[in-house]
Amino acid sequence: MQSSEEFEAVRIISPGGELAAEFIPAANLLCRSLTSRGTELLHQGHGVRAYAEQGKTTGIPLLHPWANRLARPGYEVGGRRLELPPPGGRYPTDPSGLPIHGALPGLLRWQIDGGAAEDDRITARLEWAGDVLLELFPFPHELEVSARVADDELELVTTLRPTAGEAVPVSFGYHPYLCVPDVARRDWQVSLGASERLVADDRQIPTGERELLAERSFQLGDMSWDDGLSDLSTPPVFTVSGGTRSLAVTFPEGYRFAQVYAPAGQDLICFEPMSAPTNALVDGRDLVLVPPGEEYRAAFSVAVAHN
Repeated sequence: MQSSEEFEAVRIISPGGELAAEFIPAANLLCRSLTSRGTELLHQGHGVRAYAEQGKTTGIPLLHPWANRLARPGYEVGGRRLELPPPGGRYPTDPSGLPIHGALPGLLRWQIDGGAAEDDRITARLEWAGDVLLELFPFPHELEVSARVADDELELVTTLRPTAGEAVPVSFGYHPYLCVPDVARRDWQVSLGASERLVADDRQIPTGERELLAERSFQLGDMSWDDGLSDLSTPPVFTVSGGTRSLAVTFPEGYRFAQVYAPAGQDLICFEPMSAPTNALVDGRDLVLVPPGEEYRAAFSVAVAHN
């Protein structure tokens, strides 16, 4: 293990040595770095400590047990009605005070499977149990993440398994904060693997309406994006390219929705794989519940190509 901002990091390297990824087990298994031929491909944002303590932007974080926002600090699902406790030290909120991105990462400490780690892959587990986590999401379960690197690709496979006698709603996602090194943001070329946009209100909560995407391939320029997408391609592939490098995020399994986040003035773009749309725990739209004895498996990859 290596140290990253006082957090222990686990590093995996592709067989040919061209791609390397670092993970932080004590901060929600954050993928804090992805380098290709020694060049960083992830936006470093506020760093590991700010991520662990406040949920700030960096790397490739997992969002669990809900991705993006909830319309209110509570939800009713699976026969349970829950009012969330105050956010302090439990979950982040957006500028409007809405719960966002699930539990604070510092609460989620993963265990690397003994004997399962290899040079190019790791497997890690998180047990969702105990009062602190169950007061946010009262559905006991286990998460398993398998990460593997090849010379041109990082793959992350996430599996959710109920651990009690009740079904578990699935609403997790990831935020791969990508950047194209040495190319100005305005020159990035973007391609979206979706044909519909989820119409949202002024709080960024989907209304249930959908509309066709006007453009699926474009130059980013000074545009700003924070949009939920549906009607994904098969398989869904989202790309950003610039200079001699192209990054592609693909969802081969389990992610039926996406969010594209590219705030104006910031050198990052995020193609977010989502197992359910924003606010699914509250409105129930397209929400899957996994029965006891079954599992939910979702996979996505980040691939790099050099032209």
